[in-house]
Parts: sequence; structure tokens; C-alpha cells
Amino acid sequence: MASKVSILKFIKRLFFAGTLLTAFACLFLFWSNQKIESQSQFTYSNVQNIPKNKVGLLLGTGKFIKNRWINKYYQYRIDATVKLFKAGKIDYVLISGDNSRKDYDEPTTMKEDLMKRGIPEKRIFLDYAGFRTLDSVVRCKNIFKQKEITIISQPFHNKRAIYLARHNDIEAIGFNAQEVSNRYGIKTQIREKFARAKVFVDLMFGVSPKFDGKGEHISIP
Repeated sequence: MASKVSILKFIKRLFFAGTLLTAFACLFLFWSNQKIESQSQFTYSNVQNIPKNKVGLLLGTGKFIKNRWINKYYQYRIDATVKLFKAGKIDYVLISGDNSRKDYDEPTTMKEDLMKRGIPEKRIFLDYAGFRTLDSVVRCKNIFKQKEITIISQPFHNKRAIYLARHNDIEAIGFNAQEVSNRYGIKTQIREKFARAKVFVDLMFGVSPKFDGKGEHISIP
């Protein structure tokens, strides 16, 4: 009998601890989301209203999704970058993306499409080690020596990138690429909630870019 009572007490304590942990996780997700949302004041959707910066940081993504369909996030970011450049709101484009495999090269693919749309090759710089948003933002300052940038991505992504940039003493604003419909982008939106929480976990533990590139400084003119 005593053994059964002890087991019941253990189960109750375990349930109570699980409930507290779940409540804390939910509160943390809510808090982190609100902190990132506060960066919306630094984002722009109208090309006429956005201040000029010398460099636009284009955050990479894959061109294709399953069945070789064009990734709308990719297409809309290309469109936004071209619009920004042709309006004279940026002079150079720094493309930061993933090139971790020989058969996967986000920066080069984006560069080729930007050149097809009229942006000169000499105005485009590539960062092949932008494996995460954190890496892209910090390397923009440490490697490419930029402390004032215009980040180019979808609104939800821009807000997170801007938070990271300003935490690292970079004066960042964001130009919003067209949003993707909820039906198409629901999985991305869900992942974003957890990515925002991870921002603060990374900051808590002092996470740095995978490749910091010390001594590899590349200054954009």
C-alpha cells in the first residue's frame, strides 16, 4: 500500500513539474515573439519611404522546393532587392546564404538571378557562410565591415534579423519582400515562432557564427 502511495505522489509531482515546464515554455515563446515583433518599427514596405543605405543584406534561401517548384520566398526576395537597387536605395548587395554542400549554393544562385534582372556583378558580394540568420548578420559586420545595413527578406524574418543586428551594434533597417500566403507558408510561420525563442537562447549562451573569419575582413567600397 505504501508503495502505491509513493508512486501516486511521484506521478503527481511529475505532472505538476510538467505543467510548470509547459507553462514556462509557452510564456517564453510569447515573450520572445513580442520582443521580436517590436522591431517592426524599423521595417519598410514602401520603397519610396525607406532611407538609403550603402549595402543591402539579402538573406539567402533555396530557389526550389519539392517537385522543383520555385520557392516564393526566394522569388519575392529577388524582386524586393531589384526594386530597392533600381530605386537607388542601396548601392551594393551582400548575399548571405548557405553553401555547405557542393550541390547547394544559395548565394551564387541568387547572384545569377540578380544579374539577369540588371544588377551589375561588381555591385554584388557573396557570403557563403550565412548558415543561419545570426551568422549572416554578425559576419556582415565582422567580415564585410558594415555597421549600417538594409536587410532584405519577408517581414517576419526581417524583424528577427534586425533584433540580432541591433544587439550586435549594427544600425539595421529592413525592406519587406512580399509575404507568402498562410496556406503556402504555414510551416515556415510555425518554425519562426521557435526560431524567435532560439534567438534569446543563443544570446544567453553567447553563440557565435560557425565561421567567424578572423583576419578575413572584406571591405565593401
